[in-house]
This record gives sequence, C-alpha cells and structure tokens, in this order.
Amino acid sequence: MNDFLNGFAVVAQPDVLLYCLIGVLIGMLIGVLPGLGPAATMAILLPIVIQIGDPISGIVMLAGVYYGAQYGGTITSVLLRLPGEASSVVTVFDGFALAKQGKAGTALGVAAIGSFIGATVSIVLLSLTAPLVASWAVDFGPPEYAALALLGVLLVSTIGSGNTVKALIAASIGLLLATVGQDKFSGAQRYTFGSLELSQGIDFVVVAMGLFGVSEILHNLEERHGKPHVPARVTNIWPSRKDLKEASPAIGRGTVIGFFLGVLPGGGAVMSSLAAYATEKRISKTPEEFGRGSIKGVAAPETANNAAATSSFIPLLTLGIPANASMAMLFAGLLVLGVTPSPALVDENPDLFWGVVNSMYVGNIILLLLSIPLVGIFVRILRIRPAILAPITALITILGAYTLNNSTFDVFLMIIFGVLGYLMKKGGFEPGPMVLAFVLGAILENNVRRSMIIYDGDPTGFVKDPISGTILAAFVLVALWPLGKKLLSGRTQQPAGQATTSGSDDGATTREDSLR
Repeated sequence: MNDFLNGFAVVAQPDVLLYCLIGVLIGMLIGVLPGLGPAATMAILLPIVIQIGDPISGIVMLAGVYYGAQYGGTITSVLLRLPGEASSVVTVFDGFALAKQGKAGTALGVAAIGSFIGATVSIVLLSLTAPLVASWAVDFGPPEYAALALLGVLLVSTIGSGNTVKALIAASIGLLLATVGQDKFSGAQRYTFGSLELSQGIDFVVVAMGLFGVSEILHNLEERHGKPHVPARVTNIWPSRKDLKEASPAIGRGTVIGFFLGVLPGGGAVMSSLAAYATEKRISKTPEEFGRGSIKGVAAPETANNAAATSSFIPLLTLGIPANASMAMLFAGLLVLGVTPSPALVDENPDLFWGVVNSMYVGNIILLLLSIPLVGIFVRILRIRPAILAPITALITILGAYTLNNSTFDVFLMIIFGVLGYLMKKGGFEPGPMVLAFVLGAILENNVRRSMIIYDGDPTGFVKDPISGTILAAFVLVALWPLGKKLLSGRTQQPAGQATTSGSDDGATTREDSLR
C-alpha cells in the first residue's frame, strides 16, 4: 500500500504530469487521424523517449499515447464512418448511424463516459491483481520464460485478427530476424553477410518505425489521396438520463469483457470491442436495432477497448510479455531506457511500476475532461489533406531513425522495412505478429538455450517442470484449437436442404452478423 501511495507522489511531479498530458493529447490526435495508430506513433516517438532519459516520464508518455488513441478513434468512427483506430471499427456501425440521425454528440458523449468508466475500473483491477501475478511469477526461470514466449508468439498469430497462416508466416520471419547479429553464447556472426552494422543485430526501433510508421504513410497516401471527408455536425454532446440508463448495462458488461480479454496475448482492444458488440447484440431483445443507431452498440465496444487497453499492461509489467503490437512498443521503450519488465519489477523498481499504473488514473481524468470540449478542434483537423500530413510524419520518422545511432544505415534499413510493411499490407499480412515475434525471439532463444544447459540437453525437462509443462499444454491446446473448432462445426452443420437463404438483409445487418 505504501508503494501504491508513493506512486501518486511520483505522478504528481510536474515533469511526469507534463509528459502524461503530452502523451494523452498525442494519443487523441493520432486516434482522430485515421490510419497511423498508436503502435506506429509510439515507434516514431521511441527516439524522443531515449532523449528524455527518465524511464518514468518516457513510459508514462508512451502509455498515454496508447490509451489516449482509444478515445480519439471514436471521433472519426462516429463523424466520418472512418475508424481512426482499429479498435473503433465496430463503433462505426451504430456511431455513424446515430450521427446521420443528428445524435453525433450523444454517441460521442456516451463513448467518452463509457471509456472513462471501463478504463478506471480496469486500472483498479490492474492495481489489485498485477502485484499478485508478479509475486506468483517471481520464481520463473529460463524454462518458464521460454514456454511463455513461445505461447505468446502462437497466441498473437492464432487469436489475433486476420489470416492465421499469414500471421504464422509473418511471425516466423520475425523470429528469423531476431537471430541476426552476434550469437551471445558462441560469439559467431549470424546472417550479417559481412556487414559491420548488422553484427550487433537489427535495432527493434528501426524495425518498428519501418513496419508501422513508413508503411502506414505509404498505405494511407494510397488509400486516402484525393478523398475529401466532410465530418457530421456535432450538437448536444452531453447524453440524456435516458441514454445513460440504456447504456449502463452495456458499459458494465463491456468493462468485464475488456479487462479479461485484454490480459490475453493476442487479445487486446480490437478483440475486446468485437466480443462486447457481439455479446450485446446476442442478448438484446431487439437485435434488429444494432447497426441502425443503438446506444448500446456504441457504449459496449468503446468501454471494452479502453478496459482492454489498460489490462494489457498486466502481462507486460509482471511477466515481460507484450500482449499486442502497442505493448511491444512499450516493451521496447522500457528496454532502451534500461528497464527490463519482469516479475521482479514491482519490488525492484516500485516507483516506475506504480508511477506508470497510477498515471493512468490521472490520464483518464484528463481524457474525460478534454475529449468532449476538443471535439470541435479535432473536426477541423480532419479536414487536413493526407498529402500535407504525410511529409511531416515522414520527416519526423527519418530524423528519429537517424538520431538512434547517428547512422544513415539505420535510415535505409528503416525504409526497407517500410517498403516490406507496405507490401505485407497489400498481400494481407499484418505486421503485428512479425514485430511481436521479433521482440519475443531473443527471449525465446536465450531462455531455450539456458534451459537446455540446465537440463543437460534433455528437452523433456520442459514437460517435467510443472509450470513450463502447464504453459506448454496451453500451447498445444491453442495450436489445436482451430482444427478442433473446424471438426466441431462440421458435425453441427445443418444439411444443405435445411439451409435458409434470404436476399432481403441489408448491408449493415450482414456486416454486423458476421461479427457473431
């Protein structure tokens, strides 16, 4: 309790408060601008975090960017039918429908209140459960970390959105890239092709800035060039008592769903918003209202994605396992600042742990106070053409890559990864699994080799160890889950003659039903 209270004293320092404010403002702005996303933004900001030097201030700023983007992404979803952040995709269905009815302000107000409640409850649960998880995991050794890293890579590939096979291919490439450089055990050079710059390995920041930053710039220019967007008018921002009463159950369920799914590697805000929306539609007595302007269809996903954004910090801070691409950026930020996320972080560096956790209490209050009054400014920002924003973002990205090591090689390497990321998007490959596998690759390899030394070369030691054996059993279940699900669906599938067809469903209903 003393460490928890001291965390508020850390957050109350002027410099930490300033960086918290900067982070949430940048996050809201990035959420408003469709396409860039928090992961890309944090990748671009990593060189600035290095210059800040103070781990607490730097990580508080990056954390603010992450959960601030969840707020900002709602605005474009409601006003323009363009999800500013991936987790706001579901909000488009009912948010934009409400905007067409002249209730854009009501939708934004309910989303802001639901987001605040979901995030705040999730922070309280994070404060209570994270130390318990850390105390349970403090005895983890190389076998347990190896099994956790392996499970994390698989979960991101199979539970995350997108094609599973393509996600596994991307993750495999990420694992391969993690082996480039000097072998820490033997000193041998691996895949360097005689390049002195590659002997120390590929810098994670360069990979992240290329795959997320540069590729997003190229992709957004292609998708949005010459497409003018006129935002809907915003009036009556504060929701009525009737709207709040209708949204309250959805906010409560969204909070629970978001918290638990956010803890899972590969889950996160996107999966939570989808699950919350599907749950509300399934239990609703009037499911036909969803997609036509239901308050619950806005409240549930927006609450869930903010709750999940907060609970994603539990596996990162207590186990050192990033749950999604954005958490991978925070993981990188901690590493470059000399902090290694692990179960011992709570005891060895309580100021940083509780400073980051408690900064989210303050950050969410700031977001609630700013999200509604700043809507008018964000609407004006939405009118800026991508052709103007893209060069500015590109310049910041190039300068950031160069200042890492004052190396033009890093700039060219970043551009190569940027082109690779762009081609991956064109081919339907998500860069997230590749980046996460790259982060977890070093953890996986080092701990597997240490474990083999401990077990005298006997691989069955992983299974005999109770904790690592349990984790590996979970790995097998997750790996076999798609096959089992396919077999189960084949048995329960109706005969072709009993299938019903209908051509009367409109496009909005079809899109919503696909979520189920």
